[in-house]
Amino acid sequence: MLRALPATCRAAVVVVLHLAPGRSSQLPQLYAERCLLPLREAQDKEPLLGGTVYFAPPDYHLQIEPDASFSLSQEAPVYFSRPSIDVLLETAALAYRRAMLAIILTGASADGAAGLARVRQLGGSAWVQQPQGASCGIMPAAALRRAGADRVLDLPRMAASLALLDGGQDK
Repeated sequence: MLRALPATCRAAVVVVLHLAPGRSSQLPQLYAERCLLPLREAQDKEPLLGGTVYFAPPDYHLQIEPDASFSLSQEAPVYFSRPSIDVLLETAALAYRRAMLAIILTGASADGAAGLARVRQLGGSAWVQQPQGASCGIMPAAALRRAGADRVLDLPRMAASLALLDGGQDK
């Protein structure tokens, strides 16, 4: 999916993957050859920069503050996960409101469903992977049940739609 982002993308992109605690993340290095944008692990108090892909660090909830900077938290796991998609989306929705696009892909829990509902409630857009085509459809199905979506797409169509976003002008 990250390879679909054009080099002209002006949006900040934040990725949450459920990783085992106590391990260092090599995600920026693993995805570097597949993405035209700079990739990095988010740091506490770091401001979000457009045209950059950030990964949530393992064993920390990643939050976005009203001043568009990151904060890290070790509060209790959500759906047995830290980082939590819900925590990120709920705080990002407050910071960005209508200027936000949240995407839920394959996963084995309902994490992300409540956050996606908050994004939509505050005027942001929501895209969800078709559950039938996902490696594990539990997460996208839960998101659709709880929040609905502006678009439900298979991965090839989602990637094509991302590539068409006008350098971050769309959500």
